[in-house]
Amino acid sequence: MKLTRLIVKGGVISPGELRNIVNLALNQNLKNLSFGSRQDIIFPEAFIENSDIKNSTYKFIFPDSSAANNIVSSYVSTDIFTSTSWLTGNKFLYVLEQFQGQPKLKVNITDPKQQLVPLFTGHINFIASEHDDYWFMYIRLPGWERMEVYPALIYSWDIATIYYYIEKLVANEAIGISKIFNIVSETLDTNNRTIEKSLQIPFHPFPYYEGMNRLGIDQYWLGLYWRNNLYDLEFLKEMCDLCFECKIGKISITPWKSFVIKGIPKDRKLDWEKFLGKKGINIRHSLLELNWHLPVAEQWALELKTLLVRTLDQFDISTYGLTFGISNYNRDGHYFTSIVVEKNSLPQDLQSIKIRDTYNVLYARNFDPNTREYQVHVQDVDKLELPTILIELSKKYFEELGSETPSRNIETSAQENEMQEVYQCQDCLTIYNAKYGDLTQNIAAGTLFQDLSESYCCSICEAPKEIFEVLLIEM
Repeated sequence: MKLTRLIVKGGVISPGELRNIVNLALNQNLKNLSFGSRQDIIFPEAFIENSDIKNSTYKFIFPDSSAANNIVSSYVSTDIFTSTSWLTGNKFLYVLEQFQGQPKLKVNITDPKQQLVPLFTGHINFIASEHDDYWFMYIRLPGWERMEVYPALIYSWDIATIYYYIEKLVANEAIGISKIFNIVSETLDTNNRTIEKSLQIPFHPFPYYEGMNRLGIDQYWLGLYWRNNLYDLEFLKEMCDLCFECKIGKISITPWKSFVIKGIPKDRKLDWEKFLGKKGINIRHSLLELNWHLPVAEQWALELKTLLVRTLDQFDISTYGLTFGISNYNRDGHYFTSIVVEKNSLPQDLQSIKIRDTYNVLYARNFDPNTREYQVHVQDVDKLELPTILIELSKKYFEELGSETPSRNIETSAQENEMQEVYQCQDCLTIYNAKYGDLTQNIAAGTLFQDLSESYCCSICEAPKEIFEVLLIEM
């Protein structure tokens, strides 16, 4: 299906920009829009390039346009999920602002401590280091069989300069990592830093990214998700108006076909809840619904997901920490879920014959998509066999959970860590760790969960203390 994409740099858009885009679509009598896996906006085939589109400042990529790629960033995760201390939302915006020309290669700019946005799905991946304003750069250009790490840390304000120079080199010739390093280091005057130790990627379960959740002391963040990835334009238009009233400056798109609004004032929380309720918006899907990645506008994939989710739910199968993807067969190594269901393509000479589809199921090493290593679990199975296979894999995941270190060196495994007891909210999966306490509720570090008052509630979703359960994690 030929779809039109709107580039949204870093997945960050203002309510004013989104409202203008919605009006452009409404003027073409469209009813909805979708979100893409690279944090862009997707329009249906009916979206046409008219004079309003040509005169706008927005970057639309029509089906027959020359290739262009969006920059993926984990700006959406800042302030609401685990993050690197120096990497603030403003820092992301400053780095993104450097990119003036539309990248031809896929670029990822991410925090390794969050799990919502994939780290390695770009051709060039900038991943924050422990040193303020310095980034690892992992490169896998088109045609490369493996990813390579650039042998120096990149300074924040050199990111765009280095990217555009590499893009220029790639356009002129096939090039390897050693040649890139030599040419860039000899040609550009950049503020690099020596890599003292390899990138560490800590283990964090897949986060719950939907609903109204606490943000600090006097604000909330809201995550919105539609099962069918078809977001009603009139709803979005009214939502942007409400953002204006609340002085909210940014809306963040996730790679999971959803979006997040941060900074809802505490005294306007009820207004938002009334707005969502009047619109009939469900904001408490189960994590089992949210942890799937599907291709845009592929009805077969949505129907397959619905079948699998209903079956897993019926049998009370836990998928906590797992993510799932559905795709057509391609095995390009750019998946970013724990488990992948691939639909096989029919041979050309059999396409006129009605034959039942078959599927392959793959899973990432240690069920961690950041390993970028997938192995085949089964091949050429019927759709009706898939629920049993996913149940089998989920059990395998929990059997192996804890046998691998949760924080690993990207090149070599870290040493085994000790187990620690924490308490987890069963509604939104937020963890209370006595080691850190809960600063949002003025609970000092070292306060045991048992010593919390009975009125204690979850700092994110405000669920009561009694629904927290003990969880052992590796530290």
